[in-house]
Amino acid sequence: MGIYLNPGNENFRRILCADIYVDKTELIHVMNQFIDKGNNYVCISRPRRFGKTIAGNMLSAYYSKGCDSSNLFSPYKIASDPAFSEKLNKYNVIKIDMNSEYQNTLDKSKLIQKLTRKIRREMEAAFPSLIFDEEDSVAECILNVYAATEETFIVLLDEYDVLVREQVSEDLFQEYLSFLNGLFKSDTLRPAISLAYLTGILPVVRDKIQSKLNNFREYTILNAGLLAEFTGFTGEEVQVLCQKYGVDYDECRLWYDGYHLKDYEVYNPESVVRCLEEGRFGSYWGQTSSYEAISDRIRQNFAGTKDDVIRMLAGENVDVNVTRYMNTMTSFHTKDDLFTYLIHLGYLAYNLEDGTCRIPNKEVRQEWFNAIETEEDYAVTTQIIQSSRNLLSRTREGDEEAVAKALDISHIHVTSNRSYNNEDALQSAIYLAYIYALNRYTVIREMTTGKGFADVVFVPVKKEDPAMIIELKRNGSVGSALDQIKEKRYFESLAHYQGNLLFVGINYDEKEKTHSCRIEYFRKD
Repeated sequence: MGIYLNPGNENFRRILCADIYVDKTELIHVMNQFIDKGNNYVCISRPRRFGKTIAGNMLSAYYSKGCDSSNLFSPYKIASDPAFSEKLNKYNVIKIDMNSEYQNTLDKSKLIQKLTRKIRREMEAAFPSLIFDEEDSVAECILNVYAATEETFIVLLDEYDVLVREQVSEDLFQEYLSFLNGLFKSDTLRPAISLAYLTGILPVVRDKIQSKLNNFREYTILNAGLLAEFTGFTGEEVQVLCQKYGVDYDECRLWYDGYHLKDYEVYNPESVVRCLEEGRFGSYWGQTSSYEAISDRIRQNFAGTKDDVIRMLAGENVDVNVTRYMNTMTSFHTKDDLFTYLIHLGYLAYNLEDGTCRIPNKEVRQEWFNAIETEEDYAVTTQIIQSSRNLLSRTREGDEEAVAKALDISHIHVTSNRSYNNEDALQSAIYLAYIYALNRYTVIREMTTGKGFADVVFVPVKKEDPAMIIELKRNGSVGSALDQIKEKRYFESLAHYQGNLLFVGINYDEKEKTHSCRIEYFRKD
């Protein structure tokens, strides 16, 4: 058993000993389908704390010859797979955590040399009858073993992209490229590698590393494919956990849901676990990094960035072209590049079906709030956000003048390059003015209700909050807006909600560029 070559299963055993563990062992079944085939090079990219390292430790425990993991896996789903024992602890595994190597190497210029030397020494100890030259690369060591024994290897490389994200010196980066090239681009070596499994935050870099890793099949947060359910917690898994720990599932969704991958709603597992352990909702993921990842990028202020950021802060989706970004830390040329980068980091969620992005949940939205508070360009946005909690209270109290004045300010702010009288701008003004409501409500635009579509419906997460229906009019009257809510029985869609309903009629006068408001409480029969 070694550190790099054929490691033991202690890391995974400790994971299983945790109070909260979600069974992801069926990933092994999927990976077994790749072994010794033409598409056996796989790269998984997800945001930090989404379980990539845990998955790597699990695969290592299953495949590595350095341990016996039969009892470790016996209580879990993979044990019922008819092929479970066929590949269990049958492979030479080389497992590398590039982030750990980088952080623990004082002289960064010697990173690859030191890593190679440590792996070569373990090769020499594991195969004492073979001769390894002191200048042999890891690839040459693997080929040496394969040529002599016909034993193949599985390579698990965690955080492969750390040298991209850390923007290391060009010399070190080129040496790293040669390291990758030797492992994954050699036709001579390929039969010796049964499976290569890489993880990172960013997908394969398209302008430097692509020629080295273009033979990898990628599963990204943009298109997770058949691996969508195995990194992060699914909605079904979180619902089971919430029931077990007595946590409100609807509020948990509000805080931590929002990443839609294929057919799954995916949650950040770090946040969910911390929430269950602490017994309260909070911003746990943000504690492990810095909102400067957002502020550093929006500060670049490419055309349209601010307008779209404001819309997303208000709960809207915006279009994004994810095909241009080159997956580097320097190839930012448009707002689409910025947004794509923030999608990979988890600060935005991507919808593959319609090509839009949005802020996924309450926890991440707080990181955005933190980021814009330091930016002068977003000073008015910050003021509106800070006032939105008071506005929600004023609305419940029936303060119609306060609502009208707040919308006057918000409408001017969200207009930007859009027409001031544009209906989308008016709705955006409402979303931004009521942004605090996203902490307590699910906000649904043009919800099917009664005999038509309500403009905006606020469905409460907690029973003590009143549901709200907002109807908009342009150059009409607030009375007609309220009449429409009642006549078309928009409240019927909230039949499951017991309590007061708040009807809010809003009229926008295009000539005066002012808003008026009328508020009524309505108790269902």
